[in-house]
Amino acid sequence: MKVADCMTPEPTCVEPDDTLTKATALMQAGDFRSLPVTRSGKLVGIITDRDIRKHWERSDNTRVGTVMTEHPICVSPDDSMTEAVRKLLAHKIGALPVIKQHRLLGIISTSDVLKAVLGLPQLDK
Repeated sequence: MKVADCMTPEPTCVEPDDTLTKATALMQAGDFRSLPVTRSGKLVGIITDRDIRKHWERSDNTRVGTVMTEHPICVSPDDSMTEAVRKLLAHKIGALPVIKQHRLLGIISTSDVLKAVLGLPQLDK
């Protein structure tokens, strides 16, 4: 099974200049724990609910770009699910942006992996 078979395509994203308040609202609305950060359509980072919790007291004034993880660990849509799981476990992270030729195509999370293991439909699509 390939990453493309299990990923969430066209994920909700934020930009580095967006506030943590905006990122939080998007995460809550979509029930996400992480969001890719893009600039002009190019992946520049990832922000997680943990990043936001660390800076919550200043969420209205803090920009995503100041707390995001730059150069996130990524996978290709052609990578195997085994490779994606290895990266998730090795780096103790909950999601991987899926990129091809520097373009963000999707995101694969531990929830997506679990749905694939159980044979459940990808409800996020």
